[in-house]
Amino acid sequence: MSNHHQTQRIQIRPTTESDIESVLVIYDKARAYMRATGNNSQWPVGYPSEASLRDDMAKGCSYVCLDPEGRVVATFFFLKGDEPTYRNIYQGAWLNDRPYGVIHRAASNGSVGGIMRAILDYCFMQVDDIRIDTHRDNGPMQKALQNYGFQYCGIIYLANGDERLAFQCSKDR
Repeated sequence: MSNHHQTQRIQIRPTTESDIESVLVIYDKARAYMRATGNNSQWPVGYPSEASLRDDMAKGCSYVCLDPEGRVVATFFFLKGDEPTYRNIYQGAWLNDRPYGVIHRAASNGSVGGIMRAILDYCFMQVDDIRIDTHRDNGPMQKALQNYGFQYCGIIYLANGDERLAFQCSKDR
């Protein structure tokens, strides 16, 4: 399978060394957007860090989205496998116990629409089930997930104890 994927003119590929500066700027823009839309505590200053980005890259889990001119306009983490913080879910349940992919740290610079749909389409080409979590105050992400067909499943807690709302979508190929 190719590392490149085209959806709605958005190309997706693994993050490279030359993308790091652009990705860090996207994290800053996403953090500012969260603050502007009432999400004041998700992604504190300094998170995600360059070190965490490099760690994601080393694991082969960091991706960038390119616009038609080849500019980096978004980034995300995608792992096919178990997310330890998803082993316990409260006030609900996962849709199933099948193998799944997990998306974290999805962020855009805001210059191109449809980024989350492109990310989800890309990930669903590789797995049939995706789990994702988001902050209670991240209304734009919750809306994007629900518009795509994700179902709210319950509450999970991050390793640091922070609460997140958990969502899952299952696609049959």
